[in-house]
Amino acid sequence: MLENVSYANPNFFWLFLALPLAILWYILKQKEQNATLRIPSIQGFTHKSLLPNLKHVLFGLRLLALSAIIMALARPQTEDISTRTKTTKGIDIVIAIDVSSSMLARDLKPNRLSALKEVAADFIKKRPNDRIGLVVYAGEGYTKTPITTDKTIVLNALREITYGQLEDGTAIGMGLATSVNRLKESEAKSKIIILLTDGVNNSGFIEPQTAADLAIEFGIKTYTIGLGTNGNALTPISYNADGSFRYGMRQVEIDEALLQDIAKLTGGTYFRATDNESLEAIYDEINKLEKTEIEEFKYYRYEEKFRPWIILAGALLILEWILRNTLFRSFV
Repeated sequence: MLENVSYANPNFFWLFLALPLAILWYILKQKEQNATLRIPSIQGFTHKSLLPNLKHVLFGLRLLALSAIIMALARPQTEDISTRTKTTKGIDIVIAIDVSSSMLARDLKPNRLSALKEVAADFIKKRPNDRIGLVVYAGEGYTKTPITTDKTIVLNALREITYGQLEDGTAIGMGLATSVNRLKESEAKSKIIILLTDGVNNSGFIEPQTAADLAIEFGIKTYTIGLGTNGNALTPISYNADGSFRYGMRQVEIDEALLQDIAKLTGGTYFRATDNESLEAIYDEINKLEKTEIEEFKYYRYEEKFRPWIILAGALLILEWILRNTLFRSFV
């Protein structure tokens, strides 16, 4: 009866202080009621009964009943709390991923594309209340996954991204324009693009500046990430006879000025990732910068538990009355 219980009127517990006073009053009263009888012999009173000594049980029952009433007055109750969350300011996000051959460079472990997929998956898992889509681009761009709240679909699509699905090249303008196209009709309070590349714009029929202007027109903020170490990186340079890549050291070339301009014009930020740790830190930073406003509603349901104490008090008083008028009638 007392497990996981709170009390609506705990001040009534002060009444328990009256119980020792009641016991003291009862003891004094019993002494006043005892009479002394002087007789020459107790030979005729050899038979003894326990009932006179047990009459104090009646007072004990009354004390227990009073204690149960005090517990009922304190209003014991259990509390059931349920919560419901509501997204008050959702964010729609498109992650644009460069899948050109240079993304197989091994300056990140095991390579740039695999490292990116791992970090991006962790980022997606941390955004449970946002809609997220994927765009991939190389010599051209296309939508891998439209913006959706179903993170399972997005994560499965991310795992499927590999090199060779598109003509090789780096069409930054195409990747950005395709991402804008996915977000332009969005009614979200905030719309952002995370665009990652490891090279310079050398393909596509849409210029990056034009795509940036489109992002500005539709109020889309763009975070850009340049991926690659400083200096040389082990990069695919040709094919072997069996069709596999031959790797060689090549200078890392990233058009940082272009990426900085895109980010600045659209209200975003440019980042440079030179290894796995810095790439992970960049996505964590974006996660902190773009906060989704969540409103939480709490519902409280109280279940009153005073009734068993009232029933117990009533049962004790009835038992005391029955014993007083039957078994102990001759002694009270």
